[in-house]
Amino acid sequence: MRLIKNNLNIIKNALGDDVIVVAVSKTKPTDEIMKIYDQGHIDFGENKVQELLIKEKELPKNINWHMIGHLQRNKVRSIIPFVYLIHSVDSLRLINKINEEGKKINKKIKVLLQVKISDAVSKYGFNLSEIEKILNSEVLDNHKYVKVVGLMGMATFSNNETIIEKEFNALQKIYDKYKNTHKFKTLSMGMSGDYKIAIKNGSNMVRLGSVIFGSRG
Repeated sequence: MRLIKNNLNIIKNALGDDVIVVAVSKTKPTDEIMKIYDQGHIDFGENKVQELLIKEKELPKNINWHMIGHLQRNKVRSIIPFVYLIHSVDSLRLINKINEEGKKINKKIKVLLQVKISDAVSKYGFNLSEIEKILNSEVLDNHKYVKVVGLMGMATFSNNETIIEKEFNALQKIYDKYKNTHKFKTLSMGMSGDYKIAIKNGSNMVRLGSVIFGSRG
């Protein structure tokens, strides 16, 4: 447990106050999460709705829960009463559903638009031309209960840093182009294997699991 806390402190001290660290707590028991929470960390990320629902019930209510995994439309209703930020908004149909469910409880839901910057078929998101088309239109203005606060992207899982940097840089350019007109605040890029490259390319939110908690398994 001490190692987990030390890992987090080292990373946060190195990144400074301008970068939000989302501790990816998927598969981790509540006692490990509480060790970090007890030292003041409140941003945690989950990628499966069912696990998120269980942990939200068991853990302190002031935790900022980030939904970072692919979100199916039929699961939206269960998380919006408490979710802090949905990173993985990857379609207009999902935006519509979030808006619909937000209206029912009169809550504006903060989201990030997920952009597909990798060629990997397993990655979700709007492609670069789609995201520009959306950001150049008025479609987001028609969703009163959705607040788009920025963009998210996942780079190719590769040891080739040139590929990773190219992908992150492409998303940074889109973000910088539209951040003022859309009042964006968050560029969520970078995981345990590539977050340092992401930071170089403008990321101000990173999603870190194994470098904090250790490898799974």
